[in-house]
Amino acid sequence: MDLLNATKMVAGYTMGMNPEGRESLVVVVKGTFEIPVDGKEARLCEQQEPLIEADTFSGEPGLSAPVHESDYAPLKPRCDVLLNGSAHAPGGRPAKKVMVGLRVAGLTKSFNVIGNRYWQKSLMSISASSPEPFTVMPISYDKAFGGTDKSHEKNSKHQAFMPNPIGVGFHSNQEAKAIKGKPLPNTEQVGKSVRKPTGRYQPMAFGPIGRGWESRLQYAGTYDQNWLDNIFPFLPPDFKDDYFQSAPLDQQMSYLKGGEKVELINLTPEGKTIFNLPKLNLPAVFFLKSYDRHETPMVVDTLVIEPDKDRFMLTWRASLPLKRNMFEIAQVLVGEMSRGWWRARELGKTYYSSLAGLARSKRKEALEETE
Repeated sequence: MDLLNATKMVAGYTMGMNPEGRESLVVVVKGTFEIPVDGKEARLCEQQEPLIEADTFSGEPGLSAPVHESDYAPLKPRCDVLLNGSAHAPGGRPAKKVMVGLRVAGLTKSFNVIGNRYWQKSLMSISASSPEPFTVMPISYDKAFGGTDKSHEKNSKHQAFMPNPIGVGFHSNQEAKAIKGKPLPNTEQVGKSVRKPTGRYQPMAFGPIGRGWESRLQYAGTYDQNWLDNIFPFLPPDFKDDYFQSAPLDQQMSYLKGGEKVELINLTPEGKTIFNLPKLNLPAVFFLKSYDRHETPMVVDTLVIEPDKDRFMLTWRASLPLKRNMFEIAQVLVGEMSRGWWRARELGKTYYSSLAGLARSKRKEALEETE
């Protein structure tokens, strides 16, 4: 199968499968754009980021915060809005606490970013030290409330905070040697400070959540003996497509249409950054070997903003359920071709965008004949 990419972005394809075992051909396009300034339109970066084939992490895979998830999700029912970046103290003046905010159209999320703190343990209580001032603080689930406590000598008493098992601040063991001097999270909800190491606080960050974390695992389905005996290797019947959403629920929205306003608060040195997403019509045409064709608009189901790198990425996705397998598809076209290209295809001829292209092709044919 040939994938014809008529865009200046990167494109790829994969196979998807629903719980009933039916396969689909999934086509993905990702564009990397410069964050515009002074009201200008967003432009494609000269260097386009490749499609992510496997999840990436801030440290050891599975034991640190996810940074980018694979771009090859078979389906996303909604759009994920993600941000990898840092909090910036207003005016570059050191601060102990800074509120950061992200707004994309009707989606709004904000929380506090706090300077480094540590648990203090006395005979009667546990408390947090005073925050240290900062000018720039990275935001990550590594620094959000959560964690895994293996400090107790008995393995049966080891506990993990499953909404974010790779975070900091959570401690089930209250002994002084296990908690004193350990870090608190650098992020927390507005109006809900972290005061207890055994509390149940919402982890605050803008990045993707882990595939095995509590809020996402509920959609993965049931993998029991019945699944092993009667369903494997297919997905369980109670699997939900929501599992493919990598953003927390409060960072999911309807598919982006283009032109939406994005507002970043204290996520750039300027304090407030506002820009609009580009308007791009991106069709996908599936050409079947039966000479039929299926055309569908691709949907934007992922927005990743990286203010520290002055860029953002948009991901488009389209899929076609298959009757048997992918070999029934001859070609897939993403983007818009000229009328001349379509006319040449109808006539069964090769299309050349210029005389130079035709000349190069003839020279290549001549060389091949002489070899």
